[in-house]
Amino acid sequence: MFVDFFNELRSARIPVTLKEHLTLLEALHSGVIDRRVEDFYYLSRSAYVKDEALLDRFDQVFGKVFKGLETNFEEQQAEIPEEWLRQLAQAVFSEEEMKAIEEKGFDQIMEDLKKRLEEQEKRHEGGNKWIGTRGKSPFGNSGYNPAGVRIGGKGGQGKAIKVWEKREFKNLDNEVELGTRNIKMALKRLRRFAREGAADELDLPSTIRGTANKGYLDIIMRPERRNAVKVLLFFDIGGSMDGHIRTCEELFSAASSEFKNMEYFYFHNMPYEAVWKDNRRRWNERIPTFDILHKYPHDYKLIFVGDASMSPYEVNYPGGSVEHWNEEAGEVWLRRMTEVYPSAVWLNPIAEKHWQYGQSIQMVKRLMEDRMFPLTLSGLDSAMKELTRSH
Repeated sequence: MFVDFFNELRSARIPVTLKEHLTLLEALHSGVIDRRVEDFYYLSRSAYVKDEALLDRFDQVFGKVFKGLETNFEEQQAEIPEEWLRQLAQAVFSEEEMKAIEEKGFDQIMEDLKKRLEEQEKRHEGGNKWIGTRGKSPFGNSGYNPAGVRIGGKGGQGKAIKVWEKREFKNLDNEVELGTRNIKMALKRLRRFAREGAADELDLPSTIRGTANKGYLDIIMRPERRNAVKVLLFFDIGGSMDGHIRTCEELFSAASSEFKNMEYFYFHNMPYEAVWKDNRRRWNERIPTFDILHKYPHDYKLIFVGDASMSPYEVNYPGGSVEHWNEEAGEVWLRRMTEVYPSAVWLNPIAEKHWQYGQSIQMVKRLMEDRMFPLTLSGLDSAMKELTRSH
């Protein structure tokens, strides 16, 4: 099994060597860990992986090889007592009760949450006021309130307007080759070639002409021919986008090879006052959006990739973000970005025929002035045509 693990890591282009493999076996023979899967996971990861960018790929290989073994890796959750958050059987409410629950608005819900966090001193289950589980209160989990705030645990109705928990998202892998060839063909529409940089490429036609005219070998060099188009690529990550990771990785891989002048960033649901480059450090190494707007010139092409599926509060309300308190609404930041970078599109991995059923999708589509395109080959082709109009 360990040999298979080693070979799978090499097949996944993780640069592991025989020396590292022998070090792992020696550590196991010396009994440095208990006989638990999670201990072996961390030991093998420390032995094999020397680059943080490969951690996600290592996790995938580990899951593939040892998928029959149970793991118990700790997940970071909100700092809410875990005993409060055990999911109980979903309570059933009458239509009159559900209608009454829906009447409470977002601003008042957030104010009540702050007060109840100060007042509540014990666990609560059921009911319609205190924070807990299985109830009609707007706060907690596993209950019913279509205008609620989920605190930890698993959602019941999927209608919470704020999911108050810290998430851990994985970086996209830009080496994934999807039928990336087809995506690259679509991206080629967004090309404007120019010869830039040092003269380090042989200019064969000029060399032949110079040699013929002068009678001796006259080597002429020229700058490499590069795609001069500059791109800012923003990926929505986590939550409902988890189901589209493969497609986004394929797009990321193709774009990375096609555009030499490309910068990428991550956001969640809406680009607010800060974005990030590394999902493992998203809380410690955030990049102010204003810095991006001031750093990159307005001739950059702006591409958002996301399903635009969220609570409408996240689009048009301060404090609507699912993970932090945002002073300004998401639509304010989206408008700022499209004003600085007028050549902009939004790529949506959800099938276009379903867009009409998503209120937030329609809101974002209007903010983008209908420059939202499906993340399909034909959609990419249309998006690239839109971006080339400003050449």
